[in-house]
Amino acid sequence: MTGPPARARRSDATRAAILRAARERFAADGYDRATIRAVAADAQIDPSMVMRYYGSKEGLFAAAAEFDLHLPDLAQVPAEQLGETLARHFLRRWEADGTLVALLRAASTNPGAAERMRGIFAGQLATAVARSGADPTTAARRAGLVASQILGLALTRYVIRLPPVVELAPDELAEWVGPTIQRYLTQPFPPSQASAG
Repeated sequence: MTGPPARARRSDATRAAILRAARERFAADGYDRATIRAVAADAQIDPSMVMRYYGSKEGLFAAAAEFDLHLPDLAQVPAEQLGETLARHFLRRWEADGTLVALLRAASTNPGAAERMRGIFAGQLATAVARSGADPTTAARRAGLVASQILGLALTRYVIRLPPVVELAPDELAEWVGPTIQRYLTQPFPPSQASAG
């Protein structure tokens, strides 16, 4: 007898096979060159099954790609260097890791990719900011402000490719952006904002 539990197990196995194949294919070919057909062939299933479970290439990428921001331990960074340290770190990550740029592109149009991006920044960045010595009642809000700066910079430099931003060397950008991030991390909130938590 093959009732719902057996069907659910097959469904789970199919999803796992698709994700395994997608991770390998995205790693080997990159986001732009990887195709749904290639992933389906690697998983030995029909391409329609990939679309059934993940809806689109962007949705598949968001589900399959694993992202670790490799954030520095901000507890070990002098307080006056927090902003520039984070700016330099993120610029190195964006420059070296095309999957983050691909996720940012996908997040602008795909709800699954947007949720993945929110989860990455809310989890990893908020944890790092909390360890920086920020007041725990404002750490999440501070992390959100830092993320707005980092994601905005990445969007203009790597997706929209705004010439004045693209033309700046990473070190120059870090010097420009670092003080803003520093302010987000260390400046006291206005009394009305601090009490809002």
